[in-house]
This record gives sequence, C-alpha cells and structure tokens, in this order.
Amino acid sequence: MRIDLPGGAYTLREPVTWPVVDSPATSRVVYAAAHVVADPLGDNTPGAPAAVDWDATLRFRRHLWSYGLRVADAMDTAQRNMGLDWAATRELIRRSAAEARAFGDPAALVACGAGTDHAPDAGDLDAITSAYAEQVETVQAAGAGVIIMASRQLARVAAGPRDYHRVYGKLFGLAQRPVILHWLGEMFDPQLAGYWGSRDVAAATESFLELVHAHAPMVDGVKVSLLDEEHEVRLRAALPEGVKLYTGDDFNYPSLIRSGSHALLGIFDAIAPAAAMALRVLDAAGAACDEAGRERLLAQYDEILAPTVPLSRKIFETPTYHYKTGIVFLAWLNGHQDAFAMVNGAQSARSITHLAEVFRLADQAGLLADRELAVHRMKALLEVNGL
Repeated sequence: MRIDLPGGAYTLREPVTWPVVDSPATSRVVYAAAHVVADPLGDNTPGAPAAVDWDATLRFRRHLWSYGLRVADAMDTAQRNMGLDWAATRELIRRSAAEARAFGDPAALVACGAGTDHAPDAGDLDAITSAYAEQVETVQAAGAGVIIMASRQLARVAAGPRDYHRVYGKLFGLAQRPVILHWLGEMFDPQLAGYWGSRDVAAATESFLELVHAHAPMVDGVKVSLLDEEHEVRLRAALPEGVKLYTGDDFNYPSLIRSGSHALLGIFDAIAPAAAMALRVLDAAGAACDEAGRERLLAQYDEILAPTVPLSRKIFETPTYHYKTGIVFLAWLNGHQDAFAMVNGAQSARSITHLAEVFRLADQAGLLADRELAVHRMKALLEVNGL
C-alpha cells in the first residue's frame, strides 16, 4: 500500500497485529495520560468553553484499560491550561472515575490532576492553597487518585522554596491517600520556569527532595517531565524508600522504565498496544530463571519499543507543549474518534508536514491499527491542505 506524502511516495510496512494483554503489568505501575475528544460540532474555537464528545472520550479510556494500563486523566495531555476549562475538567474527572468502576477500583485505575487553573488570578499563597484544595476535593469525591499538578499561579507568586513547601504541606494534610506529585518542566509549560523555587535544576531538585522526604508517607510517587534521563536516574536514587519515580520523559522512556522507573506518559496514549506488550515482556524478564533467558527477553522489550521512540520524539518536538496535536491525530487515524478536532482549535498547532511525518513513523512502529482507514483519512487531510 502506497500514499503520496509531502516529500515523496511512501510504501507502508506490513501490518502488525498486537495481542490485547488485558492484565496490568506486575513489575511497573504504568499510567497513560489520556487526551479528550472534542465535539466536532461544538464551538471549540480558541478561547471558547470546551465542548467535549463524552462518549468518545470515555470509549478511549476503556481502550487504554483494555490493555491493562492505568489512566492519568485531566492532565496536560487532556489540554489543561490549553483549552480544557474547569467546568469540562470537573465533568471529565467525574465521568472518568465513574467509568472506571466498571473495570474495578477507580482509585487504582484512574488518577486525576488537581491544580489551580480555575483561579487564574489567585494572588497569594492562601488563595492558591484554597484553589488547590477545591480541586483535590473534586478528585477525591469522584473516587480517583490525586495527582497534584504544578501551578502557574504558585510559580508566579512563590518567593522561594519555603512557599512551595507551605502550600504543598497543607495539601498533604487534605489527602485521603498518598498522592502523585507532578514536576512539569518549562518545555511543557514555559510559565512553570523556576518551579520549586529556583531556575537552577540542582537547587530545585534539592528543594523538591526535601519536600518529598518530609512527607514521604503521603507521597505515592513523583512524576517528572524534564526530558533529562541522567537527572531522572539521580533523582530516582535519592527518593525515600517506597516512593515511586513515574517517568514523564517521552524521549527516553524505554531505558528509564527498563532501569527501574515506573511510568506516567502522554505517549502511551498513542502507543498503548506496543507499550502493553513491552511491559509484559519486561515482567517475564524479571521472572526469568536464567541470565540468558532474561537477556533475550530484555532484547525483545527493546525491540518492541525502539521504533516508538522516533515517533514520540517527533510528536514531542519543540514546541513540546503542542504534542497533544500529534496524540489526537493518531487517535483519529486509528478510528478512536470521528474527527481530527480539538478543544481550543489545537488541531491547527502542527503543520501538515509534521503530521505526515507522524503518520509515517506511526506506520513504521506498527501502530496504524487499520491501514486502509488511516490512509483514507491521511489522504483526506492532505487534500484539504491542497496536497
């Protein structure tokens, strides 16, 4: 099968059939950060309230659960701070947790982001803490796990590490069970530069670790999205016993998971079949009785995930915060939604040449579930763009 893409004709590879592995991995705790599906008939122009296709949005979460993955919801992948307003976020949290009950314990299957984005004008630490508290309560009332997201408002107001510790310390006191802390780097959101009280990563890390050690019983894990493999390995080793490191590194996830990180990744939204298969192989490697068998299985793990890395690096290329467009594009190509549409009009955030390369790399990774459908939709998109 061939298709004319910008730059020349492209011949698709032979199709790949991924087995559905519906039980969770045993050697790692893994979340896929999930996108929302926009209502294609809604007014999702920039600045408008988010109009969500709830049926398709929940169907996609069932797709992720069917591969044994947990879902991280209402996060930056769901366009928090980039179009998903608080009214839609609150409804997403409620619906996602309710849907998870059909699969089991919602607290084990879905964790949701709690932030301060509904209070953009919060101008002091008390107001920021109150905003956080409202969202934490919303997540807990739904029955989901809590992910404390980085706050643009706190980044703007905090005078140093002590202010972060003050706010987060109060949030730990509100938590009903251990939470996940999210350190989102400025490549994902420039307004978070200097988080934890310093623009120097070493100093910020020291502040972050001090906070985690002080409240370790209430910290399930930390989700780090800095795209710095060496930093993550050092940070992982410095965490208190029992606190997980959830990699948020969409560039280096295969080696980081292999070496011991758990995962909370936006790219797993797009590569769920391959991710699920690789994790089961990693489980088998951990249970292997001999070194030769273990090494063979680890090589298989590497072989599965290696083709997904160029795809992920393309989707998350600079400006990284527009990665959601590629995630939704692949969901559309694979038939998980009827339209290539996003809240806030974000489908226009990447060029047609970028999307064509995402199509090519997804095919090379064996992640076009229905090649005929994907080619049909890619051709339609090219035609709309005059190609």
